[in-house]
Formats: sequence, structure tokens, C-alpha cells
Amino acid sequence: MSTLLYPSPIYGPVHSRRLGISLGINLMPADGKICTFDCIYCECGYQRDRLTRSPHPSRSVVASALEAQLRKMHREGVHPDVLTFAGNGEPTSHPDFPGIIDDTLRLRDELCPGAKVSVLSNSTFIHRPAVREALMRVDNNILKLDTVDGPYIHRVDRPLQPSYDVAKIIEDMKRFHGHLIIQTMFMRGTTDEGIDVDNTSEAFVAPWLKAVADIAPAEVMIYTIDRETPDRHLLKATRQQLDSIRERVKALGIECTASY
Repeated sequence: MSTLLYPSPIYGPVHSRRLGISLGINLMPADGKICTFDCIYCECGYQRDRLTRSPHPSRSVVASALEAQLRKMHREGVHPDVLTFAGNGEPTSHPDFPGIIDDTLRLRDELCPGAKVSVLSNSTFIHRPAVREALMRVDNNILKLDTVDGPYIHRVDRPLQPSYDVAKIIEDMKRFHGHLIIQTMFMRGTTDEGIDVDNTSEAFVAPWLKAVADIAPAEVMIYTIDRETPDRHLLKATRQQLDSIRERVKALGIECTASY
């Protein structure tokens, strides 16, 4: 299936299923992917097909581009609901991520004070104090936790860090003391090699729910495949499956949304 790359450093605005009118901030180069995961469902494609030697856009380039776009939108009467760090990889991997958050919050307060700032992260750098402190300052600190099953993570999310440990990620999530939103992809189907990747069964959902309860986030976002994926045999979780999981999260006293 075809996949896509986003312009850099600013793209959109686009309509997000989960966040509304979103102005995207892509801290990766426009011609490739830089990520600590190589997910089989990533809309940007596999790492091997998206290699780049281009540098990250600098802090000053990001700030200038964001200011220009926000002023343009203001003149046109377009008001974003959210400024979203996402794009072609893991935003918290940018070496100036904390400073870029400072700039973004300043520009948001000046030019679109009604907008929220969101970061979509795979959670692999939340052990770093500077990253954690920056994420504590944004409105929506959205951290990925697709499962608590280690082999599944290595089969589907495919972390590139040999030291990746989901148990450690969960402990680091607890350090936000509720200032986070857990984001989880549920899906069915198989890998291109025929290995089952359905994480909607009780064997996956029950331990994931326990971890969610232990982390005690402000909210949980569950979703399923919506765009083309590099693996050709993945299937959407059904509406009924997502609704059932959502109700079980809500029974924990935690707000939960489902995107189909």
C-alpha cells in the first residue's frame, strides 16, 4: 500500500479524528522518517523505505514557520483547535525539543490562545528529565501504549532501541502523575508473513487495562487503522470491539474516546 510523508516543519491545517482542526508541527525532515519505532501500521511507511540524511529543522526554522502560518491563518479567519507535534517520526527525539515547546507555547499564547498544544509520542524518550518536563507543559501529552505484551510490541511497533522495555515505559508514564493521555491502536489481521497481530482479545485487553489503571491517565484514546499501512494484511478493529474496550476503560473512572 502507498504511504505518505508530511511537509516540514509545518503542515495543514488538517481535520483530526481525535483532536479537531489541527495545525501539524513536523520536527523531522520532509524527505524521510526519523523514528525509534518502525511500526507495521505507520502511515509514513517502513524505515528502510524512508531513509534520509537531511537534518532536523532547527529550532529557529520551526518557530519562524509556525509564526508565519499562524499569522496567515489569523488573517484568513481560521482558528486551529490544536497545534499538534506529529509528522515523520518521533518528535521528542529532536535535540531542541524542550526549547521548541517553549517557542510554541509563546506563539500559541500570542496568536491563537484558544488552541491547545498536543504532542503525539511513542514514549521512548520520556525517561529524559528535559523531555518529561517539556511534556508536562503541553495541554495534551499523548503517549503510546499499544499493549503490555513484549513480543507483540517487537512484532508490531518494532522498537529500534535494544534497551526498550515496556515495563519501564509504564513506570515512566506513572511519573506524569496523571498529566498524560494514553493512545492505543487496536487492530486485527496478520503481518505480511502471516503472524497474527490481533490485540483485541481478552489476553491482550485485560493486562492492558490493568496497566491503564496503574498509570491513571487523564484520558485514554483508542483507535484503529484509518489510512494505508506498509503491511498489507492489517485489518481494522470493529466498532463493537472498540466500544466494548472503551466502556471497560470508563468503568475504571477514566475518560475514554474511540475513533473508528
